[in-house]
Amino acid sequence: MPSEHTPPGTPPARSAVRSLLRLWPYVRPVRARLFTAAVVATVASCLSLVIPLVLKWLVDGPVTDGDTTGVWLGALYLLLLGIAEAVLFGFRRWLVARPLAGVEAEMRGALYGRLQRLPIAFHDRWASGQLLSRGTTDLMMVRMFLAFPLTFLLVNGVTILAGYLVLLAQDWTLGLVLLTPVAPMVILCSAFERRYAVVARRAQDQVGDLTTVVEESVLGIRIVKGFGRHRSQAEAFRTLAERLRATELGKAKLLAGIWALITLLPEVAVGAALVIGTVQVADGDLSAGTLVAFLSTALALRWPVESIGFLLAMSQEAATATERYFEVMDAVEETDPDAPDEPRADPVADGVRFENVSFRFPDAPADAPPVLDGVNLHIRPGETMALVGGTGSGKTTLTALVPRLHEATGGRILLDGEDITLMTRERLRTLVAVAFEEPTLFSASVGENVLMGAGPDAAGPELRRALAVAQADGFVDRLPDGAATEVGEQGLSLSGGQRQRLALARAVVGNPRFLVLDDPLSALDVHTEARVEAALREVLRGTTALVVAHRPSTVLLADRVALLSGGRVTAVGTHHELLGSSAEYAWLMSGETEHEGTR
Repeated sequence: MPSEHTPPGTPPARSAVRSLLRLWPYVRPVRARLFTAAVVATVASCLSLVIPLVLKWLVDGPVTDGDTTGVWLGALYLLLLGIAEAVLFGFRRWLVARPLAGVEAEMRGALYGRLQRLPIAFHDRWASGQLLSRGTTDLMMVRMFLAFPLTFLLVNGVTILAGYLVLLAQDWTLGLVLLTPVAPMVILCSAFERRYAVVARRAQDQVGDLTTVVEESVLGIRIVKGFGRHRSQAEAFRTLAERLRATELGKAKLLAGIWALITLLPEVAVGAALVIGTVQVADGDLSAGTLVAFLSTALALRWPVESIGFLLAMSQEAATATERYFEVMDAVEETDPDAPDEPRADPVADGVRFENVSFRFPDAPADAPPVLDGVNLHIRPGETMALVGGTGSGKTTLTALVPRLHEATGGRILLDGEDITLMTRERLRTLVAVAFEEPTLFSASVGENVLMGAGPDAAGPELRRALAVAQADGFVDRLPDGAATEVGEQGLSLSGGQRQRLALARAVVGNPRFLVLDDPLSALDVHTEARVEAALREVLRGTTALVVAHRPSTVLLADRVALLSGGRVTAVGTHHELLGSSAEYAWLMSGETEHEGTR
């Protein structure tokens, strides 16, 4: 049962077997070791069925005859059987440990790779905690299933079958008595599976919700502390934790119930067989050794029978974890053209063209207006175009369409005359560099963060030039290890302006042909902004740029300005032209709080 936070489009529940069969491509390379481990475990388990036969020989032979030597020999046989069983089970564990760790690592790597290829729209809809729990907790459950239940469902099944054949061979009437619980146990296990599958899915979704809350609280700890919201955050966490606790208790209740019934029914049958067998021994119809062997065999089957509920529960949790894993793996990833992606032999220097471009978010209501509607805009080669508009006008969305972070739902975008949908994303993103208003830095060094925007051969000179353009070289040199200094998670050890300058340096380090900047100077003080603008002008001369601007100082970097209003470009011209011809533009640049009607 999906959590209330599970993204839309979650596929319907499958049967546990069909879900687990999807693991086969990952298990196939290690199938030989898993099969060998299953055979070894089966032999080890069946050795326990030989012990009752030795006991029968001891009771009916050496014990009855008073043969001390025979008793010691029988004890030696029992010791050797116990040692052999222990060695075989240890060997089985050694066989599966390394390959299953490899399977888990491969699945985690595949999941991470798929997340990198999924579109931004997917990540907008999914909570990060849900994705994190699928890559950690769920895969751990899958590995545990492959290591234990997968093997022992087979091993215990074979052991139970072999044990019942031994029981029937010893005395078929007593064997039939022990078979009486089979039908009710099958019915009980079937009902348990259906109910446990629902609760297991709910619990795993709630783990994802709880992970999301923890992650958001840690990343937003400054907001939590700054506004004194630790109590409300703790209450939100406590509510989800209590909900998960209640679900886990429900799982425990179901498991306790099935375990009690699976334990009780065979015990009743064994008790009945003991009474009947004792009467037969008293009447001389059954030897004492046979009764001892029969009861010993029945007791040897206790664990294989009683473990059925536990193994079914683990299998259901693994099936649910597998479903959750493949919900991500089945998501449609970004696709590239089938044709070879090679630069055209005769590229046309035409800059950037938006031709009747429209966009609406995939999960937007059908009656909602599009974010962008028929945008037509031409940025000439080597020109810098400032994009200005009110909040919610679609500026950031339009810039995200150029590197195909979102896909336009109508029209087309051309770079030097070439439709971007006919390029592979890899090539497109070597042509286009971006800097976002909210700079994201990774837990790496300053240099590594900046050089993410360059080619694989970029090194020190390119790094120093980019830092100089962004006016970041001064504060970077003052860091403990210079450009080798680790910036920490999200770069929160730096100020907002420092992070923004490093993000700008990352955008310009690769000398891109096309540059997209989303208000890249918003966190800078006026003096630093002036220095960055002076250096940035030199960079902009050699590229075609689209710059989202909110302040006149940023607009003045541009050759021309486009005004975006209501998802459309309503005016294009120089800054001074638009000040005189567009009341809305003049109002946006003035910073006044009037003229709401012009929005």
